[in-house]
This record gives sequence, structure tokens and C-alpha cells, in this order.
Amino acid sequence: MAGTKAGGMKAAATNKAKYGKEFYARIGQKGGRNGHTGGFAANPELARIAGAKGGKISRRGPAKKNA
Repeated sequence: MAGTKAGGMKAAATNKAKYGKEFYARIGQKGGRNGHTGGFAANPELARIAGAKGGKISRRGPAKKNA
């Protein structure tokens, strides 16, 4: 039943029975603790520099002139 709603519910029940009913809460806590540790939200100047670099690199060829 992998990939179905019933299979997911069965897997969740197995995990809770094996590791305790707070299994998913502990996983969520880890993600919450690690979610605010940097990136562009923490350093707007770094985001500005990265955006400028991306803007300079054109993916298009040279402009074509109409004769």
C-alpha cells in the first residue's frame, strides 16, 4: 500500500508505536530549531550581491539587430 493514504496512516501508526506518540513532534522541533539560522533572510546585503551576480549573467544570446 505504499503511496496511498491508508499506507501512510499505517506507517504513521507503526512509527508512533515504535518510537512513542511524540515521534512527529520531535521531528518538527528539530526543523523549527534549524529553520532560522541564516540564508538571505538573515543577511539582506548578501541577497543583494547574489541578485546582482545573477542579473549580470545573461542566458540569452546577443541582441539581434533588424536590418
